[in-house]
Amino acid sequence: MRITRLMTLCVALLMSGVLRAELTIEITKGVDNPVPVAIVPFSWTASSNLPADVAEIVASDLRTSGQFSPMDRNDMLSQPDTSKDVHYRDWRALGMDYVLVGRLMPEGSDRIAAKYELLDVNSKQKILGGTFSDKSENIRTIAHAISDAVYEKLTGIKGAFSTRLLYVSAKRTGKEFRYRLLTSDIDGARERVLLDTDEPIMTPAWAPDGETIAYVSFETTRPAIYMHNIITGERRQLTNFRGINGAPAWSPDGKRLALVLSKDGNPDVYILNVETLALRRVTRHFAIDTEPAWMPDGESIVFTSDRGGRPQIYRLELDTKRIERLTFEGNYNARSRVLPDGRGIVMVHRSGGNYHIAVQDFQRRTFSILTETALDESPSIAPNGTMILYATMRGNQGVLAAVSLDGTISYALPSQYGDVREPAWSPYLR
Repeated sequence: MRITRLMTLCVALLMSGVLRAELTIEITKGVDNPVPVAIVPFSWTASSNLPADVAEIVASDLRTSGQFSPMDRNDMLSQPDTSKDVHYRDWRALGMDYVLVGRLMPEGSDRIAAKYELLDVNSKQKILGGTFSDKSENIRTIAHAISDAVYEKLTGIKGAFSTRLLYVSAKRTGKEFRYRLLTSDIDGARERVLLDTDEPIMTPAWAPDGETIAYVSFETTRPAIYMHNIITGERRQLTNFRGINGAPAWSPDGKRLALVLSKDGNPDVYILNVETLALRRVTRHFAIDTEPAWMPDGESIVFTSDRGGRPQIYRLELDTKRIERLTFEGNYNARSRVLPDGRGIVMVHRSGGNYHIAVQDFQRRTFSILTETALDESPSIAPNGTMILYATMRGNQGVLAAVSLDGTISYALPSQYGDVREPAWSPYLR
């Protein structure tokens, strides 16, 4: 498939009318025996109302992970806010393994502190405790930080509930479409519009600093790559060459972008210094080379190429220019993303005429198909390497979905108002 057809397909998949893109989580599959945990409502020492329920946000985070089964608070025999008031016998009788308790306290006129304790019911011991504080308006930030701490303590894996998502939505107005680039918490809350335009937006990508993004916009009537600071709102156009300007991917040091240009003929991969705008062409072939992604060492990239007759994934060592084919399973593998530890790649794989998300483990030499829906695309990996976010179709509507790296956990993030596409999972945020 020619790159222009790929871009046309991505744009066409966006075209469904929406009023606004508001994501909600629907868990579709979890582990067989999730860990039972009680997230007790946090007490609040002030008389004013809180803007959000911290305990409910933590419970929702842990439930979404698919590994925990938070207890219904209506079934709790008591609701203590400190460990000294916890009666372990009651929680053991209710079948709980862990209990989280906590208190919320005002700090000055515009800040809130949350003191939490995680208790092991069987050993009757506190196994984790701490305090997080932030501005009152950022109470969800506090809740996600507690979720991360609890998740890491109980699984040994760093939590990613405090990260963010990028995605694109489209709104039909008569015969025209309005495109928006949005960011939100990973549960869809605190959605924010970064760009609103009547021209398509494609392939958003996070820089390692978690504050800068790059994407393709057609606002100049042809594709151009932009760099955008989501904190300050400052935008900078990086490319606007004739032909294709696409698929930006940030280097691990955040100083370079791998991207695809066709200004010299066929689509090839280039490296752009984002400060000086100096370009270096790193592939040179009559085939289509596209969709680059960086290896964690910053010394090599993976990319899609049909140089073997069908789209497959290749790895390029930037210094030596040595190229190695990585995928051999089936006749279509594309849009690869590298696992954070570099041990494998996630990709779009065609099987039986359908497009699925698959993972290839370099160390174990295994290849696994993770999804079952028919048109899955645009995978993006959580920074802790546990979950993969991707775009798919539900009926005639484009939705986001997520699946765990082992395929045992999955959930959907449908929009109540129409299509969302092109997801990107942020790095860990400061």
